[in-house]
Amino acid sequence: MRLLHQSLYDGANRHPEHPAFHWVERDKTLTYAQAVEEVEALAGALHSLGASKGDRITIFAHNGMDYLLSMLATWRIGAISSLVNVKFADHLEEYLADHTPGLVIYTHDKVDDVKRAAEIVGSVKRLICMDGSQEGAESLPELLKARLPAPADPRDEDAIAHLSYTSGTTGKPKGACLAHEFTYTACACIAERLRIRSDEISFGPTALSSSYQLVGNIMPSLIVGATCTVMKDWAPETGFEALKETKANVFIGNPTFLTDVLEQSRLQGGAPEFLRLGLSGGGPVPLALKTAWRDELKLPLVESYGQSEIGGFFGLGTPDLVFDDTIGAVGRPLPDKEVRILDANDEELPLGQVGEICMRGRFMKGYWDRPEQTTDTLRNGWLHSGDVGSMSASGHLTMRGRTKELLQVDGRTWFPRDVEEELIKLDGIREAAVIGLNAEDGGHDPVAFFTGTQMMSEDEMKAAVENSLPYDLSSLTIRWIESFPMTPTGKIAKAELKDNAAKEAASV
Repeated sequence: MRLLHQSLYDGANRHPEHPAFHWVERDKTLTYAQAVEEVEALAGALHSLGASKGDRITIFAHNGMDYLLSMLATWRIGAISSLVNVKFADHLEEYLADHTPGLVIYTHDKVDDVKRAAEIVGSVKRLICMDGSQEGAESLPELLKARLPAPADPRDEDAIAHLSYTSGTTGKPKGACLAHEFTYTACACIAERLRIRSDEISFGPTALSSSYQLVGNIMPSLIVGATCTVMKDWAPETGFEALKETKANVFIGNPTFLTDVLEQSRLQGGAPEFLRLGLSGGGPVPLALKTAWRDELKLPLVESYGQSEIGGFFGLGTPDLVFDDTIGAVGRPLPDKEVRILDANDEELPLGQVGEICMRGRFMKGYWDRPEQTTDTLRNGWLHSGDVGSMSASGHLTMRGRTKELLQVDGRTWFPRDVEEELIKLDGIREAAVIGLNAEDGGHDPVAFFTGTQMMSEDEMKAAVENSLPYDLSSLTIRWIESFPMTPTGKIAKAELKDNAAKEAASV
């Protein structure tokens, strides 16, 4: 059966001594056989604490080995893993209220947040601390030592395995319900598209709470019997060294981390020796970054485009060096998903035209306990992404941006990504983001922010990019920013950026 945890058990049967997981900070490795033994022990412990099929178990912790074991043990007993990013500590009670867990597994430094939220919500029966004994909480190490017997596996591949929360800090979290079978199938297709082999090592330093790590790093590796590496504290220099030391072949990051790898490779005379490809997710990949990986590192930077709601990707590239115009596209849809470009009436648009990216079949069962929002997103049998893009005759999907982020400037629609892509091509610019402030005519005043060491004036920067863009840039303001606000999944937080810019404009 296609159960998410079954891949670990299959690996233990096929090659029990092969490494399944590696945790960078602790330099800790578990073989497939050892990992199964730990998952069985933790499954027995969770069962002894009252958890069973369909119950929600919240994991609120930093990246690490215990995070992986907790998730797998939750699936093993038929319960639902509900992952909350530790950066949402101030909103934890809203997440717990949304899915009403009976158990919360947490990391020791978040004890105050967890106890506060659990007391407010009231559904939480037991707390489990990953790092040992704390007042009012069970000790995960002690529970593992007890080796309590695990219950029978419900083996229901149609059951919800995972609540994948959409990114954002709106105070209204939405948990997308991902079932075992279709998520497993999606990840198997991803592993095949990326040509991951059992003797390879994947490396994922972004937050394990993101569905991107689930479908990009953890599950594809386990399905083929490869080794999955996680890292808690990514920094350019230490992360690069870890890539080299672990002999990682596949790097699963976001554009910021992939930029770090590029810059460190320049400083250190080349890419890590065993690296075969970079996989990007969590936000659009600048074309300049793809071409730099290709031309300087001689490595493919494979772009993915997905959402929490689909348990996979709308489109995914291939691990090949691309020298034609398809390098600007995300890639082709995977064989398990039907992806189309639709108009406002849910009619398919001709090839090349820009419309909403939609998917039919093979996606979430819905948002947890949010029927109205589920109906809106899944209307007419299609999952509506809220993103706009186009499809080429070769089947390559190009994502142009979020519908809500499109700008209306002097009566014309601007795609922010167009401007961002051109700005990033300028020497010294590391990242760029374009937002629109509300204008008196009901449209937007466009503002571009960038990080880096660009020394050109605003007028010089406009002149350098205007011939490559279909827009009149006279109303565009370009500003340097020390660093961008980021979402926990590694995207530039454009809503926060816009709010900050609007407050600054109002105070002038």
